[in-house]
Amino acid sequence: QVQLVESGGGLVQAGGSLRLSCASSGGAFSNYVMAWFRQAPAKEREFVVAISRSTGRTYYADSVKGRFLISRDNARDTVYLQMNSLKPEDTGVYYCAARRIGASRGVVLYTTAPNYDYWGQGTQVTVSS
Repeated sequence: QVQLVESGGGLVQAGGSLRLSCASSGGAFSNYVMAWFRQAPAKEREFVVAISRSTGRTYYADSVKGRFLISRDNARDTVYLQMNSLKPEDTGVYYCAARRIGASRGVVLYTTAPNYDYWGQGTQVTVSS
């Protein structure tokens, strides 16, 4: 059973930066597509970014493109989300998600929540104006 634990959230002023981490345990991390989603109060959970299991292919939501950067360290079983030029609309709970995928599908990404099997508990990000 894969377990995901996010960390790094907090309160930051607009224009600032945060780096989120998601540590994985209980599975072969390199076999998983990883993603970040977020959920603002009274809104549905939305896709932020995903990274493929082996090729490092990434896909970003338009709202964060050019400001956020996802990376993964398979040796440390961790995925990171570097968030720069933060805006108040980036406020929300950020969730890490994982889905196991076969080696032959190393470039595959998913952008919708139902495609992911494992979720972390979330970490709060608050951006003040």
